This record gives sequence, structure tokens and C-alpha cells, in this order.
Amino acid sequence: MDCIGIKKDDQIYDLQTAKALNIQGEEIVASNSKDALEILRHSTAHLMAQAIKELHPEAQFFVGPVVDEGFYYDFKVSQSISDEDLKAIEKKMKSIAERKLPIERSEISREEFATKFANDPLKQMVLKNIKDDVLTVYKQGDFEDLCRGPHLENTRTIRNFKLLRVAGAYLGGDEKNEMITRIYGISFFEKEDLANYLTMIEEAKKRDHRKLGTELKLFTFSDDVGAGLPLWLPNGARLRGKLEQLLYKAHRKRGYEPVRGPEILKADAWVKSGHYANYKENMYFTEIEGQEYGIKPMNCVGHIQIFKDDLVSYKDLPLKYFEYGVVHRHEMSGTMHGLFRVREFTQDDAHIFCMPSQVKSVIMEVLEFVESLMKLFDFEYEMMVSTRPEKAIGDDAFWEATTQGIKDALDENNYSYGIDEGGGAFYGPKIDIKILDAIGRKWQCGTIQVDMNLPERFDIHYTTNSDTKERPVMIHRAILGSFERFIGILTEHCAGEFPFSIAPTEVAIIPISDNNIAYAKEIAADLRELDIDSEIFDKNDSLNKKIRNAEKGRVPMILVLGEAEMENQMVALRDRRKRERSEMSRADFLEMVKNKKQEDKI
Repeated sequence: MDCIGIKKDDQIYDLQTAKALNIQGEEIVASNSKDALEILRHSTAHLMAQAIKELHPEAQFFVGPVVDEGFYYDFKVSQSISDEDLKAIEKKMKSIAERKLPIERSEISREEFATKFANDPLKQMVLKNIKDDVLTVYKQGDFEDLCRGPHLENTRTIRNFKLLRVAGAYLGGDEKNEMITRIYGISFFEKEDLANYLTMIEEAKKRDHRKLGTELKLFTFSDDVGAGLPLWLPNGARLRGKLEQLLYKAHRKRGYEPVRGPEILKADAWVKSGHYANYKENMYFTEIEGQEYGIKPMNCVGHIQIFKDDLVSYKDLPLKYFEYGVVHRHEMSGTMHGLFRVREFTQDDAHIFCMPSQVKSVIMEVLEFVESLMKLFDFEYEMMVSTRPEKAIGDDAFWEATTQGIKDALDENNYSYGIDEGGGAFYGPKIDIKILDAIGRKWQCGTIQVDMNLPERFDIHYTTNSDTKERPVMIHRAILGSFERFIGILTEHCAGEFPFSIAPTEVAIIPISDNNIAYAKEIAADLRELDIDSEIFDKNDSLNKKIRNAEKGRVPMILVLGEAEMENQMVALRDRRKRERSEMSRADFLEMVKNKKQEDKI
């Protein structure tokens, strides 16, 4: 494979930059590497911008970064751009790529750049966000843009790409600014990789939780209520309630104690915790009797106050509190996405207070909990250790010691993990759980965060065996992340075919004629006694239509009841998940579903 870049100190440089900066003898970035994809996609973003510029000479460009799933560019044009325009832009991109244009790097002073783009307000805004006196510009043909790089040497390698969608975006991510146009795209070195990705995208559209949520009547949104505030319909509320009950039992089995904190706290509490200084822009505030209050974005402050309510001995540790905590976080209107990004959500949140010597064992116990849940829902997962972000509280010694402690715990138990530099919470490093769904996508879900800052800020203690006071370590922990996001991910993962124990309706009962409805109601009553939800399909439809409707609702089990079944106290069972049909006695069926309900546990 060709060399397309140089890597030094975790920074990737294209060959031109490496030559200009005299970077030698470091790690080679080969064209079959993960890092190379970033360079390719960055260069494809510029190719797209060049194509847009040739089609719309008046276009002005803001930024065009690489993101987890490809790249995008933000820009302004005089006319609206829609998804129908993407084919024309792609065609122009291919034409430009075939010219095999060299991609040239040059340096320019701030003053020169400001003068050169004096009539381009978007470029002036980009310039304000850069502090360097000497800037780098990348040019290909007639297109050039301010950019750190890295890039390919020329456009000939950019062959396998696809523009995915047009979206609106607030300029600079600030909802107070104007809305401009954003186009997302993807690119690969190999044609086969692009084909596989596009197949995955098509499958993802079929599994879209927003589409399935409507079809299965799980949840809805209303402009009258507000953006990012989901309304749970009966089917969705049953699904969610069963998931909550399943998780509640799992927590209690592991020694967690249920607690409940208020959803609104005095702003002074958020000042003390550090949220006011580091997280205020994501919070909602109000005033009560002249006192400022903040609606909680997290549950940790309430749990600390609960800890402080009693004298805690070392014998009580680790002390585990858990709460299905409703939180609110400010998200910009343009970022809302079904259940994945909302303004109100419920965390399966827990805080574990322990002695420093217990941190490793607590982390291992939480990871066992994670493993158990992922196994039930058939998820594979990986872990990332997230380190100190730019906005953080606590000194370097705290961050170094705590981060190393997390790594040691994982290493000693042979867990593999990656490093997410700068991805930690503002109060401490963390382990992020990323799950892999049925079509190969990764999702951020659970998290384990080690925190010694908040115990110090709130001055909490436990009594040691020497009758002295020591400060506990606080471990923040969520396994699902939030019920909303997890249900959205699970819906797409299983394409609405939920596990039996949490399916909104577990059994569909289909009487062949009106004469069989009474028998259907008897079985429905039996199922209610077992805490199993059923629905009787007794409308005046044909048998085949009743069965089709039950199957469209993704009901795991379907019972068909006719004269023979009623007379012999039997059922004709269609198991949707196993794709099997069988005849069995009513008693055997009830025993089977009872056992099935009990099998699904964490």
C-alpha cells in the first residue's frame, strides 16, 4: 500500500506538511490504515466544496471536518440545495477527480488571508476562531480553503464516494446565528467498502427507530409540547416499564439501594459541584422567590446530599445508590434526532461511594453488570478509557492517578480497551461502553466515571476503623445510558423484534370465529396473572389478515384458536422469533411463557 502520511505524537501530517516541517522517521500512515481514511475523507470534503463552487460560483464556505461517519461541509449559496441536487454535485466531483489535480499546501499570514477573503464573512468568522499568526491553505485547481490538513497529494485517489444528505446547520453551531446548508458524505479507498457501507445505510433506513416507533405506536413528538420532549404511547410505555422492572431487579440483586432526588436544585449546589462553571450552557435555569434554581442535567448532586444525610462507616462501603433520574439538558433544535438526542431523558443512573482500595473491585462488578445486560440483548461491545477534557476541574496529579487506576483495573482483568483523548467528564476520567448493533454500527451507551473531585467539593466523609474521617471515592455509573437512547438503539438493533420479556405485547390471540372469543378472553386473563401482555384480534377480518396484523406488530407469539383448540383446551402457537408452529395444551403453553419470562434476567 502507498504511504499517504506521517504520524508523530498522535498528530497526522500529509506528505507535503511533513516535508515542509521536516518531520522524519516517524510512523507511516499507509493507505490501508484507519488514519488514512481520515485523510481521504478530509480531501473528499474539499473535492465536494470545489464541485459546489463550480456549480454555484457565489458559494461561501465555513468548515468541512471529518466526523465519525464520513465528512460534511457547511456553506451558503444563493439558492436552496436539496437531496435532489446531490447527484449533480457527485457528477461534478467525479469530473474534477479525473483531472488528477495536485493538492497544494501553502502558508499565509493572517493579514494576507483577511485581505484576500475580505468579502467573505464566513471566512472572516473562521479566522476569528484561529489564534495562529501563520495559517495554512490547501489549494486544488481554482479552489482553496483555510485548513490544517492533512490531505492527499492529488485528487486521483478520490474515486469511491457518496453524498448522503443535505441538512441545515446553525452557523458555528450557535442557534442564535443564521441557518446555513450542510452536506454529509462518505468515502473509501475500495469500491467494495463503499458498496457495503451503502447496503448498511439502506438497512438502517428500514430499521430507523423513528419509523418503527410510529409503526409500532411506541412514542411520538408534538410541536405543541416542544422539541426533544418524547411522548410515550401505551405500547412504548409498556416496553419501557418492563425494561425498568427488569433493571430494577438486577440492581437490587447486586445490592443497590433505590433513591430519589429532586429535579430542580438551588443554583448554589451547581456552583459548588462545578456544573455552573463547566456545564451551564447545557442547563435550564429559573428563579423562585428571588433565588436562582437549576433543573438537573445529572443526578450526582442529589445523591451526594443523600449520602450526607447519615453517618457512614467503612463497614457500609461500597454504598450503592441508583435512580431512574429524569434530567434535562439544553440541545439545539437542529440537533434533535428521535430518541437519540432529546432535551428530557431518564438515566439508569447510579453512584457508588467506596474506599480507594475498593475502586478496582467496584469497576469489575459494574463490568459484570454490563456483560450480563449486553448478553441478554445480544449486543457486542467495546470499551474506551476517556481522558481529561479541555474544561476540567482537579489538578494533574488527580487526573493522572485516577486515569492510571482505571487502566490498571482493566489490564489486571485482561479487558481490551481504546483511549479517547480528551473525552472524559469535566470532573474525572471514565470508561465509555460502545455497543455494536446488528448491522455493524457503534453506539455510545453506558459509562463508568471515577470521581474524587465532588466528594472533596461537598466535603463528604466516612468513618474508618480507626475512628478517623476519610473521603470516599465516588463512581458515577450508567449502563443503558438513558432509557430513551437505549430503546432507540435496541429498536434498530432488533428491527422492532423485541425480546419476549419486554415486548409491548407478548402474545397475540386470534380467535377464528366469534364463537372462540370467550376462550380467547380466558387465556388473556391467565396471561395477565403471569404479568404478560396480550391482545385479542377479534375484529371482523379474515384469519389471514388478523395474522398479518399481528406479525406487522412484531408480536413474538401468536395463538390461533378454533373449535378444536377450544374443545380440547389446546392452542395453536406461531412463535415469531423461532419461526415455528406447534400445537400444545393450554396448561403447557402457560407454563412455557412463564418460564420464558423468568429466563430473561440480568
